[in-house]
Amino acid sequence: MKKLLEDISKCTLCEPHLDLGARPVVEASATSKIVIIGQAPGTKVHKSGVPWDDQSGENLRNWMDIDADTFYDVSKIAIIPMGFCYPGKAKTGDKPPRKECAPKWHQLLLDNMKEVKLTLLIGKYAQDYYLQNKTKKTLTETVKQFHEYLPHHFVLPHPSPRNNIWQAKNPWFKSDVLPALKSEVQRILL
Repeated sequence: MKKLLEDISKCTLCEPHLDLGARPVVEASATSKIVIIGQAPGTKVHKSGVPWDDQSGENLRNWMDIDADTFYDVSKIAIIPMGFCYPGKAKTGDKPPRKECAPKWHQLLLDNMKEVKLTLLIGKYAQDYYLQNKTKKTLTETVKQFHEYLPHHFVLPHPSPRNNIWQAKNPWFKSDVLPALKSEVQRILL
């Protein structure tokens, strides 16, 4: 695993397409119990090199009901985005994650993590890649049917503050999905 993470840290496969250059942000350990697969780092994370080091990360930790020390304990939680580097700006928000990372690196990482009990698939990119034809017509429908993907996967929307409107329109997320997520996380980490 150490050699694999070193190789990933030196990856420049998609650098010509990256506005800010390559800076892969990944954390994993052979003993990780939960894997978080999100989209790609934002500019703040690109600068700090710390995954989920922004308001989205704070929201995600609240959703999981864990503190930052637990969240960043790589022996417990691995963080493997669909795209390891900041993909650049689009007209509305960031560009989609680069498509090179997941096929090249994900399976190699997962093969080195034999103690994984749950994978959080955050957002449509991760859900489409890992669930393929098992997703519903929309992300909302997929998340609403989260129980269909357990015990191996837990599907979530992106925890960006931009999704507060989505959460307000879908109160079942807070009443049904988040308690189940917290329960699964506590069961695995305790």
